[in-house]
Amino acid sequence: MRHVYWIGGGSGAGKSTIARRLADRQGWRLYSTDDVMGDHARRTTPDEAPFLHEFMAMDMDERWVNRSPETMLRTFHWFRGEGFGLIVEDLLRMPQETCVVVEGFRLLPHLVQPLLTEPGHAVWLLPTPRFRQAAFTGRATPGTRFTERTSDPERANRNIAARDRLFTERLREETARRQLPAVTVDLTMSEDELAERVSAIFRL
Repeated sequence: MRHVYWIGGGSGAGKSTIARRLADRQGWRLYSTDDVMGDHARRTTPDEAPFLHEFMAMDMDERWVNRSPETMLRTFHWFRGEGFGLIVEDLLRMPQETCVVVEGFRLLPHLVQPLLTEPGHAVWLLPTPRFRQAAFTGRATPGTRFTERTSDPERANRNIAARDRLFTERLREETARRQLPAVTVDLTMSEDELAERVSAIFRL
């Protein structure tokens, strides 16, 4: 899959923004793993994706309020790689004449690495907690956050922030151990600077 470039990382790191910029600039196809989560959920069975189907059966408080961030991290289906094979299936159906930039938190290092023809075709963006908070505060529109459908939105938001911090640290450790490219994204880094860092890793 030498025509595929991968941008993984923690939530709120700018993956979608950078992938969209690269796709527009290079004339590449853009594949957002967030956009196909619903389709992929429908294409799995409980045997293939047990954690996903358990999650689908939970109510909003069970998902986001009543469990610890550690349990949420350990049991979240996409963090466990469930459905990753469907990403690969989708990519294999696309014409190989045009490069594809794939982005999303579902791109786990241990799943992407075997597909790389060279390490410089993948990067993981690792947001600091303050950067992630600023990113989500900027996106939020009153009445639109899914946590507002829980009985305790503040606790749900705290749980998700803690879970995502743990996930980002896990990505940091795994990319370092596997010697895969990663970029820490903090409040001092502009969008242009981040785009240039990723472009340099991709040798564009």
